[in-house]
Amino acid sequence: MIPALVSALRAMAAATALLTGAALAAPATALTPHPVKLDDGRSFTLNLPANLDIVPVVQGLKRVRFFARSPDGRLFVTDMHDLSDNKLGRVYALDGWDEKTERYTKVSAYLDKLRNPNSVAFYTDPAGQSWLYLANTDKLLRYRYRNGDLKPSSEPEALASFPDYGLSYKYGGWHLTRTLAFGGGKLYVSVGSSCNACVEKEDVRAAILQMNPDGSSRRIYASGLRNAVGLLYRDGKLFATNQGSDHLGDQKPDETMFVVQDGADYGWPYCYYSNGKVAADPKFPRKSGCANAPKTFSYFPSHASALGFGWFPASDNGQLRDEYVVALHGASKLALNHGYRLVRVKADGRSGGDLVTGFLANGKVLGRPCDVLRTGRDSFLFSDDKSGVIYRVRPKR
Repeated sequence: MIPALVSALRAMAAATALLTGAALAAPATALTPHPVKLDDGRSFTLNLPANLDIVPVVQGLKRVRFFARSPDGRLFVTDMHDLSDNKLGRVYALDGWDEKTERYTKVSAYLDKLRNPNSVAFYTDPAGQSWLYLANTDKLLRYRYRNGDLKPSSEPEALASFPDYGLSYKYGGWHLTRTLAFGGGKLYVSVGSSCNACVEKEDVRAAILQMNPDGSSRRIYASGLRNAVGLLYRDGKLFATNQGSDHLGDQKPDETMFVVQDGADYGWPYCYYSNGKVAADPKFPRKSGCANAPKTFSYFPSHASALGFGWFPASDNGQLRDEYVVALHGASKLALNHGYRLVRVKADGRSGGDLVTGFLANGKVLGRPCDVLRTGRDSFLFSDDKSGVIYRVRPKR
C-alpha cells in the first residue's frame, strides 16, 4: 500500500505542477465550434463558449493593430500595412455602426503615409483641448482633435524621437512598434529592443518611458522589457505584456504579463522567466544575477507573442467579469501551437483558460489576434493583423 500511496502523491504533485502559475489555473470554460465567413470567400471554424458569438465587422484592411476611443466615442485603429519597415501605414476612423448588419458603414483613412503606426491614444488637456497621439517607429506625434474630424485639424507636434535602426525585421530582431497608454496624468510609451538578445547601446530601448502629455520630463519608467507591446493603465497601475527572447528553445522563455513597477529592471537580456520563475540566461551573465527581477503577474506559453488586452470589470456581472482578455499573436514555429488565440486571465493573475481558438488549424494560419477592446458586457472587438479583419465577440442572440 505504501508504494501505491507514494505513486498517488507523485501523480497529484505532477498535476499540480502543470497548473501552477501566479496561482492555480481556474476551471476552463468549454469551447464550441462557430462558423465564420469572410467577404473574400474564406470560411472556417473558430471555437468559443456556446453562449457567445463571433462576427467580422470590418474587413479589407491590411496589418490592422491597436484600438483607441476618441473623446466623442468614435473608434480609431492603426494599420501597419505589412511586416516590412515601410511608410504605408494608416490610422482609420470607424463610423456609422449598423447594429442590424453588425458592420461599420464608414471606414475613413484619418492619417496615411505613416511609418509603422502601431498605437494611438487620446488625451484632453486641462484647457479642454483634445489631442490624438500617434506612435510611429521613429517618433511620437500629437495632433489637435475636434469631435467628428475626418482629418487632423492641425499639423503634428513632435514630442519625442526613438532609435529606428536594428537587425532586419525578417530576422526577428528589430522591433518596429511603439505602444501608448495614458494614466494618472502621464503618458507611457513602450519601445522594443533592437535585437533578439543583446546589451543595448541606448537606455530607451527595451523599456517603458514616462512623460508629461506635452513630452516634457521624459524618463525611464521600467527597463529590461524586451518588447512590451501591450499596455493598459487601470486603477492606478500600469499593466504590460512582454515578449521573451527566441534563442532559449521551444519551451522557454515564458511570454509574460506584469504590473509594471516604477524604476524596476525586468532583467532582459540577462534574465528570463520560465514557468513564472526568473532564471539567468547563460549567454548574458551579470554579477548582480536575477534575484531582484520582479515577479510576473501572469504568464503564457513560450513564443506565443502576448500583445494587446482588455479589462472586463466586475460591475459587468457577465461571463468575463473581473478578467482580462489577452491576444496571443502566435509563434513562428507552427508545430508548437502556441498562441493564435485569445485567453482569459483572472484579476489575481490566474489563468482562466482559452476564450477563442482555431486561428491555427491543420498547420494553416487563419488569423493572428492583436488587440482587444471591450465594448460592453461580454462584448468586445479584436483585431486580426494577418487577414486585416476586426471581429466582434458578443452574447449569442
